[in-house]
Amino acid sequence: MTQRTALVTGGTGGIGTAIVRYLAQQGHKVVTNYRDEAKADAWRKTMEQGGIEVTLVQGDVSDPVSCENMISAIHHKVGPVIEDMRTRKWGRIVQISSINGQKGQYGQANYAAAKAGMHGFTISLAQENARFGITVNTVSPGYVATDMVMAVPEEVREKIVAQIPVGRLGKPEEIAHAVAFFTTENASWITGANLAINGGHYMGW
Repeated sequence: MTQRTALVTGGTGGIGTAIVRYLAQQGHKVVTNYRDEAKADAWRKTMEQGGIEVTLVQGDVSDPVSCENMISAIHHKVGPVIEDMRTRKWGRIVQISSINGQKGQYGQANYAAAKAGMHGFTISLAQENARFGITVNTVSPGYVATDMVMAVPEEVREKIVAQIPVGRLGKPEEIAHAVAFFTTENASWITGANLAINGGHYMGW
């Protein structure tokens, strides 16, 4: 098996950590970025204790919410790697959007718009790069049991879970599994797709 290099942006977060671990366990060389050096050092030690080796590079994105999701994705994340993918005639780009990019969310217009825009970016990039052997897809998670979600007051979480047909929050590992699937050779005929992983919380074409 050819060892691939996987760049996971935001890899020290809840879902990001699961993606890093999953891809590393599949034999990929994994690189991720960080903002907070102390947090990154603690995170690295935890990963090493679990037998996961990751290369960390410092990278800060200071844009507001909408820009951080869209402009950052275009310029800071995809731009530096797409040309090498074209040269190699192989590449996999998987973007993390959100259920709220599909259904919207009261009080989060900027976030929902940015996450919806990410999939518009995905389908355009997929069309432009398919002939180079590059696939570009989006994963849109629902509410996942990360530290951020678990910090929400319990009564609020209970109301969220009550709206999810499968009756629970998602697991970071479930999102990681989907991302890893899109990176495989067997997914080479899937591009420009959006995979919603939300326990049935939002269902649409």
